[in-house]
Order: sequence, then structure tokens, then C-alpha cells
Amino acid sequence: MSTLTKQTLSHLDWLEAEAIHILREVAGQCANPVLLFSGGKDSICLLRLAEKAFRPGRFPFPLMHIDTGHNYKEVTDFRDKRAAELGERLIVRSVEDSMARGTVVLKSADESRNKHQSVTLLEAIEEFGFDACIGGARRDEEKARAKERIMSFRDEFGQWDPKNQRPELWNLYNARSHKGENIRAFPISNWTELDVWQYIAREQLELPSIYFAHVRPVVRKNGLLQPVTELTPARPGDQIEDVLVRFRTVGDITCTAPVESDADTLEKILAETATTTITERGATRMDDQTSEASMEQRKKEGYF
Repeated sequence: MSTLTKQTLSHLDWLEAEAIHILREVAGQCANPVLLFSGGKDSICLLRLAEKAFRPGRFPFPLMHIDTGHNYKEVTDFRDKRAAELGERLIVRSVEDSMARGTVVLKSADESRNKHQSVTLLEAIEEFGFDACIGGARRDEEKARAKERIMSFRDEFGQWDPKNQRPELWNLYNARSHKGENIRAFPISNWTELDVWQYIAREQLELPSIYFAHVRPVVRKNGLLQPVTELTPARPGDQIEDVLVRFRTVGDITCTAPVESDADTLEKILAETATTTITERGATRMDDQTSEASMEQRKKEGYF
């Protein structure tokens, strides 16, 4: 009788193995991929997965961030620090560059730049000739993202058609594309927010400080907490409160809201995430509150 004992893989082990497989498929099938890295928790997990997929060699792709110019400094500082620690190339392209070129025109000076990132992303893809962008989107985040394939096809105009996607049977992925076309690859599509936090805890990954509870001045608007900053000042009649908050997701200051929380450790964040009934975008994104700014429409126009 064999003395070998079958090893039991945990839920996180299976998710990790799937994501590593997808990263290697992108590297094997695509000529010039790039990994989108913002400094947020999902892309931090992607970096660790890329390390496990390709170390001790260098990553077979650079890192890239599309910066609105209105991102939280704690996050962009962490982004730069982490890329330097890994010794990997980081490309940063800004919506402000697109504004200077005239390809992005704001309706007003205080309009959120978040939705305009799609223009800058498409320009960066053309500039560098990327044929695949690896992103940290998850299907549990939002209804439109639940429609995505692992290898999500974009046409020569950078547009996404949810009704014209390739089948992915038996974990067989097709990343082939013609010149000008593009693939968006999502290795952690099948992860949940809780999976991400459990993986961060297991791997002991460093995070920007704003993910943990801290006191911040806010104004309550439409059921959300709007941070009071130079970009989002309080308006006449607003009541400013100093509230203990943390960020579940990080993005443009003008559209990313924190949530009330005393979770100042990973253990507390895990407990809080396990019991919440509101999606992270539903709880924190001011630009997802109207149909005009729906995620599906933005994705059709080239958004992440």
C-alpha cells in the first residue's frame, strides 16, 4: 500500500493556482502584455501572484498605472515604492497628459476625471503597442464586471461588447488578437473581496495605510461619506465631521468614499468583510450612483 498522502489544497491555494496559470497563459500567448498596478489591494495581490509565477526571473511585462492626477498620495507613494522594491519597470500615464493633448476635455473644472481614464489607457496601449492588459477586476465587484471573461476581448477601437466574447470551456483561454485589438486579462476574476483580504493576510502583504481605520474629516452625502480635501471641499451648509473610517477601495479622490469602521488590523478587516452585505463599489463609489456613469457603458468605451 502506498505511503503517499494526498495533499489537500485550500480554497486560496486553488484560486492562487488558477491565477498563476492565467498569468503564464498571458505571457505565453501575448507578445507585449502589461500589468495594471495602481497600488490598490487587488493589484497588490496580482504582484504577489506574478512573483510566484515568474520569479526568480523578471516579470515578462512592465507595470503601468493610469493616474487621474487626483489619486490619494498614500497610494501613489506606495505604488512607486513597491515597484522599486521589485525592481520592475513602472509606466505612469496621466489623464492630465490627455487633457494637455486635448483628447480629454472636462465639462467643468471640478468634473471627476475617473471615467476619462479610458482615453488615457487606450492612448497608452497604442503608444507602447500592448496587446494585453492584466487587471485586478473581480466579478463580485459590480454587475458589468460579472459579465467579463477571464480573457476579455477588445476590438480595434478598444471597445468591449459583452455579447461578443469568446467561450472559455475547460479553462482553455484564447488570447489571440489581430493588430490593433487587445485582450484584458483578469486572473482574479473568481476571487471575492474576502478572498483578497484572506490572501493578503496569508501572504503578509504590505498595504497603503488608508485601508486601515483612521480619523478623517468627511461630509455625509447621498448615504456616502465624502472626504473633505482640497479637491472635494465642504460646500456652504455642509456639516464636517471627524469620523473613524477606512477605505475598502482606493481610486480618484473625487469619487472614492471611505466607510465608517474601527478595523485597524487585518483581523478586524477580515471579520468586517465577512459580515458586510453591501458590495465595495456600492458602498464607496460616488460615480456609480447614476445610470449615466454606469460601469457597463464605461467598459464599452474602453474602461478597465
